[in-house]
Amino acid sequence: MAELKYMSGFGNEFTSEDPRCPGALPEGQNNPQVCSYGLYAEQLSGSAFTCPRSTNKRSWLYRILPSVHHKPFAPVFQENLTHNWDEVDPEPNQLRWLPFHIPHAVDKKMDFVEGLHTICGAGEPKSRNGIAVHIYICNTSMIDKSFYNSDGDFLIVPQQGKLLIITEFGKMLVEPNEICVIQQGMHFSVEVFGETRGYVLEVFGAHFELPDLGPIGANGLANPRDFLVPVAWYEDRQVPGGFTVISKFQGKLFAAEQDSSPFNVVAWHGNYMPYKYNLENFMVINAVAFDHADPSIFTVLTAKSTRPGVAIADFVIFPPRWGVANRTFRPPYYHRNCMSEFMGLIKGHYEAKEEGFLPGGASLHSIMTPHGPDADCFEKASKAELRPERVAENTMSFMFESSLSMAVTKWGLKTCNRLDKSYYKCWEPLKRHFNPNWKPSGK
Repeated sequence: MAELKYMSGFGNEFTSEDPRCPGALPEGQNNPQVCSYGLYAEQLSGSAFTCPRSTNKRSWLYRILPSVHHKPFAPVFQENLTHNWDEVDPEPNQLRWLPFHIPHAVDKKMDFVEGLHTICGAGEPKSRNGIAVHIYICNTSMIDKSFYNSDGDFLIVPQQGKLLIITEFGKMLVEPNEICVIQQGMHFSVEVFGETRGYVLEVFGAHFELPDLGPIGANGLANPRDFLVPVAWYEDRQVPGGFTVISKFQGKLFAAEQDSSPFNVVAWHGNYMPYKYNLENFMVINAVAFDHADPSIFTVLTAKSTRPGVAIADFVIFPPRWGVANRTFRPPYYHRNCMSEFMGLIKGHYEAKEEGFLPGGASLHSIMTPHGPDADCFEKASKAELRPERVAENTMSFMFESSLSMAVTKWGLKTCNRLDKSYYKCWEPLKRHFNPNWKPSGK
């Protein structure tokens, strides 16, 4: 395996070539009449040609064979990957799932693509507006198989097991507490090292970007220099038995055969590439006086809608930090929101629900569905001595938040058999503390 190397920066223009072929990148133009080493030039566009320069995304790939070199696509069976939001009736209740089961390889081999299970979403890829939330559970590497998503971007959040992601741009090793983004149209393959599980946020019609900082100033949250992109790496490999390319197109899966590996890019340059980020590098902004700051201060990446300040999807984390707010109920407040909130737990214990919300599980609080700390958390936090304390130590939870009203799939509600039907009971012990004769202390 080639040594893994990275270049840093978010949204920048990069150049990269495999050191085995120095000079593979052309000088002075993108598409010379004859490329060095007999390569083909191919542009991958992630935006309309006429987008403003600040939002225009494209990369030039210099490859042994162009990606068009394959046999026709044909539909393939997809078990639990869907964008059909009308399989079951709407579900307005608070939902929580126990950790999703990973099959043993001796019982059923399942690679990353086969292990994609859609749990909820909204919109649809044909109109280029919407999102989907998937769980991946797998135990087998993709062998002579690649995948690309014509519908949108994948933000991948590993929870158990590391992923070696081979892309047209190079390799990325992504471990739990890291994330990666594979943008629309990029070929990739996933190698795993045992039973593996995680979460995927898919967005149609927008790319992820860093949130605006506003009054925070120039520094804070996720810093651009901490995002890493792969260095060019290629394989010139014939596959006599056939290499399978899977395309996700309009929510359906299709397969095409070709006789060589698609990971044959010798050099590339541009600003449209896969990238990864270590969540430990997030610089937390928090309240230091009183009250509980809105969770938007923990936004790592956002996919903006056409409405200013409103996201198709935000990726938000709740990392280890100090809690110092005075005169404040410090856990998350009781809340009804005009956004959908899907939460997952990578590791540790979430402060507002230490029982039941487990690593590898999830919860969904839909638009205007009330939620908040369980009864035990409320009682403890109401009586706690307010001194500086570490919050979420050795814990990492996250939220996919969306302005869209997400529907839950049949798999999420019924087939997966991981739905915690007793979730609502965590609020039943909440007590009445109302006293109409209450007077402030000292009066």
